[in-house]
This record gives sequence, C-alpha cells and structure tokens, in this order.
Amino acid sequence: MRALERRRFLQGTGVSLGLPWLECMGAGPGPSTQAKRLCAMYFGFGVGLPAADSPEGMWHWFPRGEGRDFVFTEVLKPLEPHRENVTVLGGLSHPNGRRMGGHDTADTFLTASYLNNRLLQNTVSIDQVAARAFQDTTRFSSVVLSTDGGVGEPTRSSTLSYDDKGRPVPALHQPQQIFDRFFGAGDADLVASQRRMKSTSGMLDRVLEDSRSLRGRLGAEDREKLDEYLESVRQIEERVQRSQRWIDIPRPELTDEDRRLLKLDADDEAPKEFIRTMYDLIYLAFRTDSTRVATYQITNMADCSSKAARFPQLVGFKNTLHSLAHDWNKPGGAEELGRWDQFMAQQLAYFLDRLAGAQEGQGSVLDNTIVLYGSSNSNTHENQNYPLVLAGGRGLGFQHGRFLKFPEHVPLSNLFVTMLNRVGVPTESFVDSTGELSEVTV
Repeated sequence: MRALERRRFLQGTGVSLGLPWLECMGAGPGPSTQAKRLCAMYFGFGVGLPAADSPEGMWHWFPRGEGRDFVFTEVLKPLEPHRENVTVLGGLSHPNGRRMGGHDTADTFLTASYLNNRLLQNTVSIDQVAARAFQDTTRFSSVVLSTDGGVGEPTRSSTLSYDDKGRPVPALHQPQQIFDRFFGAGDADLVASQRRMKSTSGMLDRVLEDSRSLRGRLGAEDREKLDEYLESVRQIEERVQRSQRWIDIPRPELTDEDRRLLKLDADDEAPKEFIRTMYDLIYLAFRTDSTRVATYQITNMADCSSKAARFPQLVGFKNTLHSLAHDWNKPGGAEELGRWDQFMAQQLAYFLDRLAGAQEGQGSVLDNTIVLYGSSNSNTHENQNYPLVLAGGRGLGFQHGRFLKFPEHVPLSNLFVTMLNRVGVPTESFVDSTGELSEVTV
C-alpha cells in the first residue's frame, strides 16, 4: 500500500486525533530520525539529605556509590527498573540561583537567570528555545502544564516556561481543558465539546468510523499498534474525566484520630491520579507528534496559595509539602520527606514506563525523548547541589546507568547546552554555561 503520511489524523464530528508512528509511515523520515523531544518536570522545596550512617540514611535522596557502581536508596528505588535509562546528577546548580532567596528559584529552573526583589525580569527558558525551533514542525510548539496553572507571582511562579522576552508562559492545569485543546475540538469549541462529551461515550466513539476505514488499509502489525493506541487513548480519556472531578473540590478536614479509625490514607489516590493524568497527556502529545516540547511543574515554591502544597496530606502525610521539607532534619522527618519523594519517583517511573512502552521505528518514544526531572533546592533553602534525574534520549546520544557527581563550579546550564544540541537546536552557550556536559553523552 502507499505510505501513510505522518501527519494523518482521524476525524469525527469536529474532533481530530493524531496517529502514532506506524510501520507504513517508514517510507519517509520517521520519528527514529526526525522526532527529537525535550521535556522537564519540577518539584519544589528540595529533598531530605540525612547522613548516610544515620538511622534514616536510607532516605537520603541521592544514591550511594558513584558511576555505574551506585545503589539507589529507598527514595529513588522505584527507578530501578529503568536503571539503564536514567542518570542521577549531583553537584549541579545555577550560580545565579545561589545568590537568590531559598524559595525564589523555581522561576529560574529552566532559565538560569537572576531574580531578586528589585530585578524581576526573567529570561527565556530552554524549553521555549526548543519550541521556537520546532514551531513549524508540529501542531503545537510546546505543552506547558502545572498543577496550579496560570503564571503565579514572581519568585513563586506556577509555570516553568518563559518566552524570549522573559515573560511567563501560562500553564494549563485542568485535565479536561488540556485534553480538549490538544486532542479534541479545541478552545474555540470548548463548551460545545464538553457538552458532546457528556452526551456520548467519549471522544473515540466519534472517530471510530474513520479508524475502521484506516484499519482496513493497514498490515497486521500496524493494526495491532493502532488498536493498542486507541485503547490507550480511551484509558487516558477516562483518567482525565476521573481526575477532573476532584481537582477543584475542597477536601473536608480530618483529625489524626479520624484518619486512624477510618483508614482513609491507603485509599486516597487523588494526587496520584492527577499527576499520572498529566504525565499521560504529555505522553499522548509526544506519541502523536502534536508537540516535541513539554514542561510540567508538579509542585511549586508557593505554600498556602498552592493546590499542590496539600498533595502530601491527600496521600496520608500530616503536613503540607513546605512543612515536610522544613522538618526533614527533625526526628522522623527525613523518612517522612523521603517517603513523599519516593511517591514522586513512583510517578516518574510510571511516565518512563509509558514512553518506553511506545515503539516507534527501531526504538521507543523514550529513546527519542530527553527527560529532566528535579528541583532547584538540595534541601529547603539551599540553592545548590540540585537533585536531578536525567532520563531517556538514548537514541539522541545520551548514556545512562550512572550516578555522576560534579564539582560545584560546573553550571547546570552546561547540561542545557547539551540537551538543546542533542534535540537538534544548535546552541553554543546558554546564560552562564562554560561548554557542554559531555559526561552524559556517548
């Protein structure tokens, strides 16, 4: 049969859904040689760093050992199945960030800029450098997500992304809105789309006729891929609808005694459901080649004004994220914060599972995607030795399976230069970089 165009969409009742890469698209340049992706995820307030020989040493965020001879502690143990797809980085930070307040650095995680009470003008973030380069390649130049949405306030932003003028790019945070914008009828028809969603069994039902026509033109292997993909989209659609129901509903306050008697902690899946939904939406955007750039600020540096600040309480912890971070060096505090960071690592592992399980060409979506996950504090108020995980991108020349420690004088911007160059955006320098971070590549 004639090769199928990569930009082929399934259509139905005002809804369009991009296709994943199929073998019959191989006649042209496929994702294995064309699609190079970049995404970054951020969490606020840092991590616990108890002494290795202390009773709580197993809850130290960074692994033990170095190079390939490292051992994950309890915190990052969920990443063990992806050991050969991840590198843990220690020692890196932004020199400008060391001059800033302890909770003021989320805004500059991807910009490496300097902000203080008098100088609040940011600079462009690396994701938007890539987005500008890819803007004519995909339907959307980038996907900007956060748990709280919008832009927040200076030094307490609710977005990681900044345009070439240093202006914050508003983040989306409503799962249904994100799904409709990228995979449904679009913002102009959002209300009508939501009404249609209520009156039908889902978006996929409106594109099935087109998919049946396409399916008849595919070989057996591509039919299996298409069926698996459509089922995956349906699962994501259902997750979106579930997570949307709880995100704006206030939770009743429970005492410790209430929680003990009712045993509600083990059954509370709300933050897990929400975070995984956001990861699913990025996965779907990448798999359909709707964009090649994404950011997701999971938690930020705000406290009382942030929905994300209460995530730990919603999964059974007594304190907000801010309090957990401040109390890490109190009795029992390192384990509490460590268990929260372990929960976060479990969600990251889920995202990597999704990307690794989606085949395209001779590899996977993860092989063609470089993922940066981390925070701009080591422990709360300390803007150095950022806890960072670099994942994926093996098809882009990254090598993994190591814990790399760098001296303090090596800026995180060196990694940014490497990331941009490897996704096909030629970059000689970025802010305070001194070269590439060649240690992370083959």
